[in-house]
Amino acid sequence: MTGCASGSRKPKHEHRRNALIVGAGQAGVELATALRAAGDDRPITMIGAERHAPYQRPPLSKGFLKDPSDAGKLLLRDSTWFAQQDITVACGESVDGLVWESDSAGKALTSTGRKIGFASLALATGATPRRLSLPGADLGGIHYLRSVEDARTLAQGLGQSAKLVVIGGGFIGLEVAETARQSGCRVTILEAAHRLIGRAVCETTSTFYLQAVQRRGTKVRTGAEIAGFTGENGSVRSVQVRDATGNLEEIAADLVLIGIGVVPETGLAERLGLAVDNGVHVDERMVASDGRTVALGDMANMPLPGGPRGDIERIRLESVPNAIEQARIAAATLMGGTESYSAVPWFWSDQGGIKLQIAGLSHGHDRTVLRGDPDSEKFCVLYYLREQLVAADCINNPRDFMAVKTALRTGVPLPPDVVWDVGVPLMEIVRGGQVAVSI
Repeated sequence: MTGCASGSRKPKHEHRRNALIVGAGQAGVELATALRAAGDDRPITMIGAERHAPYQRPPLSKGFLKDPSDAGKLLLRDSTWFAQQDITVACGESVDGLVWESDSAGKALTSTGRKIGFASLALATGATPRRLSLPGADLGGIHYLRSVEDARTLAQGLGQSAKLVVIGGGFIGLEVAETARQSGCRVTILEAAHRLIGRAVCETTSTFYLQAVQRRGTKVRTGAEIAGFTGENGSVRSVQVRDATGNLEEIAADLVLIGIGVVPETGLAERLGLAVDNGVHVDERMVASDGRTVALGDMANMPLPGGPRGDIERIRLESVPNAIEQARIAAATLMGGTESYSAVPWFWSDQGGIKLQIAGLSHGHDRTVLRGDPDSEKFCVLYYLREQLVAADCINNPRDFMAVKTALRTGVPLPPDVVWDVGVPLMEIVRGGQVAVSI
């Protein structure tokens, strides 16, 4: 991967008219892009703690992990684009302090001693992996995956007959497990909960994943209580799992990948006095509690799109589509607009021959409808709340995914007593705006 990408370094970038974006990941780059698209001609400064130019993270658990030889393919934008857009990207530099000196001017102090004035401030600092504090957790060969360096280090250990234990049966864990299996590793997944990706999908989808992963040769254990790690010569050799009777079982491991979620980076926001609880609290316009700072991406906690469902009022979404949409809204806000977040959230995960696409938010649903046969590895689970479609999990079924996404966006109903029938094309219902029944 190339070094840090930089735009103009003219003195005006230290001027108070500067738009400052703290964070140089997907959300930060998308915000800078959206500001330019909206006609903002102010100098923009992005500051990122990583020494690399801004890059994509999703490939780190898939294609890049399998072949890390060309990191340049990960770049979100090249250095020429940043220069043309008058955007300075300071890589390998962190912001140590932020202060608003007035309603329209503030100052940032960086780790290199620079003082950068700004007229608008955006926080897009992302998140860091949640870590395990257990005996042996500091042994060599135990990995987390968030950065390109993490992926390179993990990739070096993957190979024929290597024994990989993945702790965490979420999306990152499943993606890494499948990539490693395809590389010839013997893989075991240990999940503390009683089903895979249980926080994101229903039991039908979880059961499908369990069976599909096992069919491919990966071992899976749910309800696994991790007690610690054993090592030899400073490197991990096994993962200790406690059974229901309290006895310890050791599972051999040459490598361990811990993927148990992330923690939003909120240190700067807390020092600014912003409201923080599982991320920085923002409103529908991405504005934080001080009324002038915007926050977006993995570290932003926003009102649940469409309004509260039961006791669920707010949500923090970790996805590329969310970063793009929040950036668009934040840019509009910084340009004086009043647009609110109203898009249909969506998400995808690739695991070898399994592509999951999720449209909408299933939180608070009271019914699911299965469309298709999970054994065929092509089906959908549709979620309903009071007979109204709210979300869907689509496995290897992009047409139904697009139909559901369109229905959620336009408000066209997809009644639960119809969608189970795979003979009824969902897109035909959506395009016609009415229920079609197969004969």
